[in-house]
Amino acid sequence: MDTLTLFGFITLTVMLAFYAYEDKSHWCVFGFMVACALASVYAFLQGSVPFGVVEIFWTIVAFKRWRARRVSQGA
Repeated sequence: MDTLTLFGFITLTVMLAFYAYEDKSHWCVFGFMVACALASVYAFLQGSVPFGVVEIFWTIVAFKRWRARRVSQGA
């Protein structure tokens, strides 16, 4: 397994974990957002432009959800 594949595997695993726990805290939504951004980087590095663009949109959606949840949780 090369370094890029390992980076992608770890990134997507972390993204899945944060997604599963995002109801617990706004910090999990923040972690999901960061993981989406890293997944986008991974996609562009491996040459999958469509996947990279979709992950950019997921990052934007997660940022909006994080911001809204942070305010609603009083942080």
